Amino acid sequence: MGDSHTWTAAPAAAERARSVLAAAWSCAVTAEGGREEFVGAHGVADDGRVTLRVPEDSSLLAAAVCAPRGEPSAVLEFADVAPVPVRGRIRARLWLAGWFALQDGHLAFTPTRVVLRQPSGAVVVDPDEFAAAAPDPLALAEARLLTHLADCHGDAVERLTRLVEVDSLHGAVRVRPLAVDRHGLTLRIERVRAHGDVRLPFHAPADDVAQLTERMHVLLSQASAAACPRPLQRQRTDGDG
Repeated sequence: MGDSHTWTAAPAAAERARSVLAAAWSCAVTAEGGREEFVGAHGVADDGRVTLRVPEDSSLLAAAVCAPRGEPSAVLEFADVAPVPVRGRIRARLWLAGWFALQDGHLAFTPTRVVLRQPSGAVVVDPDEFAAAAPDPLALAEARLLTHLADCHGDAVERLTRLVEVDSLHGAVRVRPLAVDRHGLTLRIERVRAHGDVRLPFHAPADDVAQLTERMHVLLSQASAAACPRPLQRQRTDGDG
């Protein structure tokens, strides 16, 4: 019955952390002074607890038995990797400190400390807020959506740069879609020796792919009505030779 206007232009830290966890395919576990990498071996419960399937001879099983309940006995690390090839592809890292327990033949990990590190800095997320938060509704579809946008709609990405301040485009050699969530689209602006990100917020949050399509159409309509940034005008003129 219409879009709610009580929203923020970017996800809260707890929601962002849960999104990283939901979309991650691999994780690194540090325990008892050792570090192991696992691919496709973890699952996530609704409250953010992590289940991990490990080989029977894994040192983590022994660590889970010996570790005192309630004290941090391991650290899990998850990397949020941009699905579109860009410079500086790691968008965020998530660390969960907590303890393991045996459960139904798997290791169940309960986080007691949550740290999310993004380019803007690191933030400690309250464990209760982390448990109560839900991942972004587009988190699992983001990789497919961004790859399609980059590979099949480069003209649309270029058009969206009309919504970016000219100063932010100075020296740009390439613009690529970096991230999308229910609140907006982020573009990565690459220069010869540096890069920066610009966020284009939606007019209202998108709770599914259908709503995202409508939000993108609104952004593109706004971009079509905007003047073309001078740097891109110059590039286009030079290219037309």
